[in-house]
Amino acid sequence: MTLEPFHLAIPVHDLAAARDFYGRRMGCPEGRSSAVWIDFDFFGHQLVAHLDPAKRAHEVGFRNDVDGHDVPIPHFGIVLGWERWHALADLLKAGGQHFELEPGIRFVGQVGEQATMFFYDPSGNALEFKAFKDPSRLFAV
Repeated sequence: MTLEPFHLAIPVHDLAAARDFYGRRMGCPEGRSSAVWIDFDFFGHQLVAHLDPAKRAHEVGFRNDVDGHDVPIPHFGIVLGWERWHALADLLKAGGQHFELEPGIRFVGQVGEQATMFFYDPSGNALEFKAFKDPSRLFAV
């Protein structure tokens, strides 16, 4: 499957914190930027952090039950390969990242079995990273 890159613009309360989190901690290369936004190469996709002076750090919103876990809504992220997901989880753990939902496997033994982890960026944007041992199961029912 070939995917087109998506573009996602998110509000952040502090560009320096976004640069540190997405650039240094997550390893996302920085692209163009200005005094009010920064482009990141988010695993081949364009993520733009826009400064929103009204945004408060780490605002927590709605949650929904998924496989017995309170999942933050809204959230975004990426589906990585199995090994790359584990490498990212190890990198984030080593860097002291606080996880809203610790890295683990959900829907065990079911069609949608997947590795997943949830955490927040410094501005309270919820992220989910997941992986399937069998990538063809991404949309399986």
